[in-house]
Amino acid sequence: MSATTDALVIARRNLIRMTRIPEMILFGVIQPVMFVVLFTYVFGGSMSVGGSTDPDVYTNFLMAGIFAQTVTFATAGSAAGIADDMQKGLVDRFRSLPMARGAVLTGRTVADLAQTCITLLVLAIVALLVGWRTGSAEPTNAGRVLAAFGLLLLLGYAFTWIGALIGLSVSTPEAATSGGIIWLFPVTFISNAFVDSSQMTPWLRHIADWNPFSATVQASRVLFGNPGVSTSDAWPMQHPVWASLIWSVLIVAIFRTLAVQKYRSADG
Repeated sequence: MSATTDALVIARRNLIRMTRIPEMILFGVIQPVMFVVLFTYVFGGSMSVGGSTDPDVYTNFLMAGIFAQTVTFATAGSAAGIADDMQKGLVDRFRSLPMARGAVLTGRTVADLAQTCITLLVLAIVALLVGWRTGSAEPTNAGRVLAAFGLLLLLGYAFTWIGALIGLSVSTPEAATSGGIIWLFPVTFISNAFVDSSQMTPWLRHIADWNPFSATVQASRVLFGNPGVSTSDAWPMQHPVWASLIWSVLIVAIFRTLAVQKYRSADG
């Protein structure tokens, strides 16, 4: 309970900081909105989904990928924020207080998750405006839609722990920003987020099908009732909801452990 209370105090501190710097939320919203507009109106008519090049079909296919990309790109903000706190000496001040060691990192990731929720809400509204609809391919319901957003947020939370480790491993916020985002491009683009993985070469499709990011995208499409259900025999594509849960929990377990150990080793 003490560790939880400490983490919530740190989370509150970061949330207050976000409200005083609204540009952090504004810029976090603008980027995914640009991706929606770009892919929907520029590439939508040339993309094939299930043999159809209908822009409306692609819009409904696309949005699960955009949602997943948005929650994972929050990793860069986590990395930069922790690196900034380290550089300014705030983390050293936290260390001098009688608080749980992991609370600083947990509080930061929880605050980032709250910001991601706001961004995802705005993005969902934009998606509805450009034509995205749940149940466009298969029947769904409110519970399944909420479950899809829950999986997306869990993936985003898992990736923020990767960002936390990066932020503790570099010396400046600028390096953390670069290090926090550069590896996300192959993760998000070598996936089923923007194109049907069946159109890739066999070896690349195999990577995409086993990509943790792809599992969450596929699970979201299934729960949203959107087009793009995979025909792959890969286990994550056949059981995407379970695969998404397993991958996200595994990432949290591994990278939270590594991040807390890194935090403690920097104590000396």
